[in-house]
Amino acid sequence: MKTQYYTATSLDGFIATEDDSVDWLFPLGDPEETSYPEFIAAVGALAMGSATYEWLLRNVDKVAEQTGSAWPYSQPVWVFTSRELPRFAGADLRFVQGDVRPVHAAMAKAAGGKNLWVVGGGELAGQFFDAGLLDEIIVQVGSVTLGKGEPLFPRRHTNPPLRLVSVRQIGASFAELRYDVVRA
Repeated sequence: MKTQYYTATSLDGFIATEDDSVDWLFPLGDPEETSYPEFIAAVGALAMGSATYEWLLRNVDKVAEQTGSAWPYSQPVWVFTSRELPRFAGADLRFVQGDVRPVHAAMAKAAGGKNLWVVGGGELAGQFFDAGLLDEIIVQVGSVTLGKGEPLFPRRHTNPPLRLVSVRQIGASFAELRYDVVRA
């Protein structure tokens, strides 16, 4: 089992615009032509920030068009939030807050040996990293720049550096980079 941060970013390092939109991503390609189908098949549980969850709620039609379902996950999802949020009907959700360590333990139990996905955002992935729980970062770098927005990984991390495992071109718009998180 690995805990993975799998995401897309603009060339200048933003995963979403200042208003938490990922609309910039859709014109760049079809998720079915990326590593996503293989990746999601190996995922047993997800951690998600409240901004990502709220984007999904606001964009049900876009999500359904891209994925074939208004709620695209069959796995249990832990949504980190300090606010009361509406529930998505039919989704296996747990609303949580605070330290990621006990949530990670619950996710691992529910995942049954499959991988854990920190789906977004960058700050949440950083919290898993800070707790020593992040094993891999998989990032698809898109051929656009946003100028401002939500950063890919708002942490200073220089030593030991991440270990580049693979680089793959996806169509004409993406490069997928896989990094192992190396622990000191």
